[in-house]
Amino acid sequence: MGFKNLINSKKILSLLAVFMLLGTSMLFAQGTESAGATASPAADAVKDNGLATAGYYILLFLIVCFVIGIVGKILRVFDLTQQIQGKEPINWNNVMGICCLIFLIAGAYGAYWEFTVHGSMILPGAASEHGVKIDEMFWTTTVLTMIVFVITQILLFTFLFRYRYNAKRRGHFLPHNNTIEKVWTIAPAIVLTILVIFGFFTWQKITDNVDAKGEPASINIDITGHQFAWELRYPGKDARLGATNYKLISGINKLGINFKDKNSYDDLQADTMYLPVRKSVRLNIHAQDVIHSVYMPHFRVQLNAVPGLPVFFKFKPTITTAEMRTKLDKPNFEYEILCNKICGGSHYNMKKIVRVVTEAEYQAWLSQQKPYLTDGIKKDLKFAAEKKEVQPNRLALNN
Repeated sequence: MGFKNLINSKKILSLLAVFMLLGTSMLFAQGTESAGATASPAADAVKDNGLATAGYYILLFLIVCFVIGIVGKILRVFDLTQQIQGKEPINWNNVMGICCLIFLIAGAYGAYWEFTVHGSMILPGAASEHGVKIDEMFWTTTVLTMIVFVITQILLFTFLFRYRYNAKRRGHFLPHNNTIEKVWTIAPAIVLTILVIFGFFTWQKITDNVDAKGEPASINIDITGHQFAWELRYPGKDARLGATNYKLISGINKLGINFKDKNSYDDLQADTMYLPVRKSVRLNIHAQDVIHSVYMPHFRVQLNAVPGLPVFFKFKPTITTAEMRTKLDKPNFEYEILCNKICGGSHYNMKKIVRVVTEAEYQAWLSQQKPYLTDGIKKDLKFAAEKKEVQPNRLALNN
């Protein structure tokens, strides 16, 4: 048995040595590259793929585990020595109880660190009308779950310490208690039911597609996802978007716009999404290949774009880009559209800038956008320019 343990110990030590050598070589390689680097910063950014950092932390983790194992072996030898000498051995129940208290204190500090460090990275207040309700739901759920988390963790580790094994104390066997069962079943059910009902009515109000009386109609904007970009389409002066058909998609007509529909003649293309502040916007969401997801975090907007299943999301922006820059003290801040589905290798490229501006700025920007119906498309679709022969007026004089 001792020989087998020795062999196993040698295997573990050999494996540890391999990991140590691997981590050390990676660290030396990183140091050599940084010392002799003559390439541009862009090239260095490409080379830095994080592997050295990962190797370092793996090595650190293994060393910590190795140290803990050694400390455990030393304590075990000390415990056996105490028993041989007829002295009181280590009370491992007390050790585990103390470890539970230490873990509780360390965990409490970890939760505090998480809230203070990562909590400072959360999004600012919602920049849309419905986003305020979304934030209320989020914080209500967060506060309730945090209260439950703190109470249960304190009870869990305090009980482990308070009721650790003691030979002088007898445990009380409690096979069943109907009152306790009812409390911890009914109470969470009531809380969850309230949250679900609250969320249901909030979502129903957000997805209401009827414009309020007296308000202008929502601005219709088509957003289409494909690997790997978002395409935007705005209505022209008629305020209507033309029909589309996936069968019409081509290299020159990338959205498959049906130009037999006269509403499509003045449809505009845009590279940046401009939105007028405090005006209702309806995003018509489409996908051409795989599932994408329109994600506008500052507006609390997210909805999947599924091929063959057009959907829409209505919202009203309430804070202009200039106001948000002042609020956050970030002169270069921009709202963004992202894809929140891992849709392929270049998923990270699916990004568009969103600018929320005043009505005057929006109209000025809109007047500068180019229509989708370009000369190239006209030629490709064989649009014939109707030329009407103008007959000169003839005046007949009777002599």
